[in-house]
Formats: sequence, structure tokens, C-alpha cells
Amino acid sequence: MPRALILGGTGLVGRAAARRLLAGGWQVDLTGRDPARLPADVAAAGGRFVAADRHDRHALEAAYGGGADLLVDCICFTAADAELVVPLARDASSTVLISSKAVYVDARGNHSNSDEPPRFDGPVGEQQPTLPPGRTNHLSREGYGPNKVAAERVLLDSGAPVSVLRPSKIHGDGARPPRSWHFVKRVRDGRPVVLLAGRGEGVDHPTAAANLASLIEACAARPGRRILNSADPDAPNGLAIARAVAAHFGHAWREIPLGDDAPPHLGRHPWDRRPGIVLDTSAALALGWEPAGDFAATIARELDWLASGLAEIDGGDFEGGFDYAAEDAWLASLGDAPAR
Repeated sequence: MPRALILGGTGLVGRAAARRLLAGGWQVDLTGRDPARLPADVAAAGGRFVAADRHDRHALEAAYGGGADLLVDCICFTAADAELVVPLARDASSTVLISSKAVYVDARGNHSNSDEPPRFDGPVGEQQPTLPPGRTNHLSREGYGPNKVAAERVLLDSGAPVSVLRPSKIHGDGARPPRSWHFVKRVRDGRPVVLLAGRGEGVDHPTAAANLASLIEACAARPGRRILNSADPDAPNGLAIARAVAAHFGHAWREIPLGDDAPPHLGRHPWDRRPGIVLDTSAALALGWEPAGDFAATIARELDWLASGLAEIDGGDFEGGFDYAAEDAWLASLGDAPAR
């Protein structure tokens, strides 16, 4: 039985990868700091929790033990993080590093976390220029991307068979924050209308954790040094996402696309990116990746998780996002009060 070790395995990506690999007959060990965060279904399927601090070299070596056919690092954010796992990556048959689309820059040097939004000519491929590597604060907006680039380079330059995966906005159970809560809460609150900034046309390509997991499995089957984008096979805009959430719960509401004349704080949602960002996933498909499903199919796991009440939701992540009084007041000023 092949063995996989997933660093940061109890989070959004790790638990999805564990489910996929366990179903495929793998032995899966998942590191973390809190065993209570290991999903019950993963444990029932044979996933084993291993207590380990990601920044402790000896703890990582102990978790790695006698070796692994697949090493998945879900929480590598800096060059220093990457340097800790280089010896393990050189020994493993295949290593997967979870990076981010935040590394990409447009012709003017703008990126997904810059004050001025990037403007790409079309779907972003792996050959798109990236930010220069950096070692500033990786928790800052400006530092996140450069640190990811630095981590990528450390592992790719190690000579180990490392697959660098660059996802976009990841969704699934365990998401922090769960972006779909923006619409789920409105459904739960029985809102009869949903306001959508930019006419609901904004696009920020989603990536299902399940689709990322299936790509991890494909990389394990074909070890090598590569960089691959990871995203859902479709790139729905805000309107399509709002419809998918409402349809999942059987909720009917009136969609109100807002133009540029609407107050800027109304109708904003996590996928309201203009110009939009879409990732080109043709390289992953050429490798043999088979998507687990499109957005509407794969978002169901996150929606059910949110509905179960098990999600940990930080209200600060959605501050101002549920100002129904402001929404209703604006509609009333137009003579369009929502029916209840």
C-alpha cells in the first residue's frame, strides 16, 4: 500500500486530498496540531493524525519516518518553510507543494493582492510572469505572493520531483473563510433579494478542494518537476455563484444586478473581481487530470458543511456584508421595497 504524508492535513486542502487518496487505496498520515480537527469521515476511512509542528525540523522528520511515496505540503508559505522539507522531498517518490495564483503579475506588475487589480489578456497560464521572490512578512498582502514564489523556487531548485500547484479561490468544507457564506447566510435569513455589484459579472476563478485533490493524485501517479494551475473546469461569475447557492437550498430570490451608479458598498461579494481572473488549466488536463466536478457540483460539500453548523465563521471576514437595512433603504429610495 503506498503511503502519503500530508503536512497541514486537517485543513481545507489536506482533508480533501486525504479523502481522495484513501479512496484510492493509499495509507494516509496527516500532520497538525489539534487532533480534534481531523474530520470523522477521514479517520473512519483510515486517515491517521500525526501531531507535528510545521516549523520543527525534527517533528517533520519523525512524521516522515521511513519514507513516503507522496509528500503533500499544504502549509508552505516561505522559503524557510520550503528549506525544512527539501530533505524529505528528495527522498519521497513525489512531492506536491500547494502554492497560489497570487504569484502572477500582469504587464504592469499588478497581482491579485495589489491595490490596483491586475488586468490579464486572457486565461492565465503557467508561463505568466510572477512576482520576484521575497522574504518580507508573508502574512501581509504585499508579502504573501513573493514568499510563495521564494518557496516554489527552493523546492524546484532542489532537484526533487516536485509538482507546484497554483490554485485560485479554494472552496470546500474547512474553508477559512468560507466565501459562500456571503450567499448562504442570505438564504438562511430568508432574504427575498440578492444585490450583485458590477451586474454580477465579476469573476475570480474558484478551485474546489476536491478538484485540487484529484490533481494531487494525478501528480503522484506521474512524478516530476512541474508547475500546474488548479481550478474548476468552469469559471462562474458572481451571478452564477449566487444562483448555484440558492438552487442548492431550494431558495428563490430576486436578483438585482447593480450598475456603477449604485452605492459602492452594496452588492459586493467575494468573487466580485473586475477585471476577472481565469486560470488556464490545459497543462493539468494534458497530464491526465480528471476534474471531480464543476463549481455547482463541488460547492455542495461546503454548502452542506455550512448548513450543518460545524463551520467556524469569523464575522470580521464578512464585516459590512450583511447590512440588510442599507440594502432595503436603497431599494426603497428607488420605490422598490423587497416583498417579505
